[in-house]
Amino acid sequence: MGIVAGLDSSSDSTRIVVCDTDTGAVIRQGYAPHPAEKGHEVDPQAWLMSLGEAAGNGLLEGVQAIGVSAQQHGLLPLDAEGNLVRAALLGNDRRAQSAAADLVDSLGGRAAWAQAVGAVPQAAHPVTKLRWLARHEPANAARVAEVMQPHDWLVWQLLGRPARRTTDRGGASGTGYWSAATGGYRPDLIELALGHQVRLPEVLGPSGTAGFTPEGLLISAGTGETMAAAFGLGVGPGDAVISLGASGSVFAIHHEALADSTGTITSFADATGRHLPVVHTSNAVRVLRGAAEMLGTDLPGLSELALRSTPGAYGMVMLPYLEGERTPHLPHTAGSLHGMRRESMKPEHLARAAVEGMLCGLADALDVLRGRGVQVHRVFLLGAAAELGAVQAAAPGLFGVRVVVPQPADYAALGAARQAAWALGAAHGTLAPHEPPHWPAAAGQVFDPGEDLPVGQAVRQQYVAVRDESYPDAFQAAG
Repeated sequence: MGIVAGLDSSSDSTRIVVCDTDTGAVIRQGYAPHPAEKGHEVDPQAWLMSLGEAAGNGLLEGVQAIGVSAQQHGLLPLDAEGNLVRAALLGNDRRAQSAAADLVDSLGGRAAWAQAVGAVPQAAHPVTKLRWLARHEPANAARVAEVMQPHDWLVWQLLGRPARRTTDRGGASGTGYWSAATGGYRPDLIELALGHQVRLPEVLGPSGTAGFTPEGLLISAGTGETMAAAFGLGVGPGDAVISLGASGSVFAIHHEALADSTGTITSFADATGRHLPVVHTSNAVRVLRGAAEMLGTDLPGLSELALRSTPGAYGMVMLPYLEGERTPHLPHTAGSLHGMRRESMKPEHLARAAVEGMLCGLADALDVLRGRGVQVHRVFLLGAAAELGAVQAAAPGLFGVRVVVPQPADYAALGAARQAAWALGAAHGTLAPHEPPHWPAAAGQVFDPGEDLPVGQAVRQQYVAVRDESYPDAFQAAG
């Protein structure tokens, strides 16, 4: 028995949980916001300041190991001495959109990238940021001798900046120059983007140890927030996670990497040695917020209205493509409302159509994974909108499986702590390198389709019919 800590350095704060190694029970918690710095660049020293504040008042006393989770798709360009060439570029930086298109063309198209690294470059990818640097800051680009992501850099700092630099499979799979399918880097893609080679971190296995602090504290491999959250939730084969932000994401645990010639699926690695295929949608909660504003209410008010309607929204179907869409690939389209009749044009039916349209759009993403052989028997629904009664009522029938809405918790930090316990156990010989600690899965509310399944599936079929009539080739093109 011992205690370990997991820290999650997100885009706006640091959260730390201290847990019992055997049970995963949370003993202590810490939190600190990052110093206020808006935009798509940041001095990473701000992350260290936040970490120090969150770990204050003896929070880490008695801790034997630490795991680190951090925001994904950030790029820290370093010179030959390990110093920052410029401020870190964050995942929300959209300046590199043209650089992404440039890279796609340079390698021969979307299919070539999907085959190479399991992902088609987007503005967020580190490989795309390297191309942006080469085009817009050539002097800085010429000085770049090595690159890291946020969790790599934080681990390195905690260890006192040793000669060894490390990362993990999960973090590496989000770079655009490491393949989850082959387990190897593609240095040629670095050169394609930046114009020259750089030093890359050693990729550790799931239970690997990055090193020890001078005080003897073990630091595990670390990972990206998505992978850490999945590990903290306790999801496994047969589980999918749907995250409701302004946009949406759907991911699942799978036994193999999925190469997708269209780039609809991004082939991440998870934090356990398996794979984490992800499908993104451009529209999720923004659909609900837009409908709420139109009806002069807020999200809880929209949910109340939707519950006054009936499944199928009195015949109205909303295609929720308000910001274009990634899944299906319809970047230049707009949302639309179908099936309007005089008797259906009431606030409650519009509210219901918005809820069902958002969830059907996410069901489309879920079906992309199912179509590639990913088994889905249970869905974890994350985000504040998952607490809405109308969402909870409609989701099981539309997804066709049991839905779990986990209790609020710092799941990324919990996943980082679980990784630390695994690395500690593997180092001491009490855990097998391929067997993570058996911490309980996330507790939460459970919603079964039950007798409502046929009704939900009928609503889903109505949505699919309208979608296919409006965009008949959308999913044929998406493969």
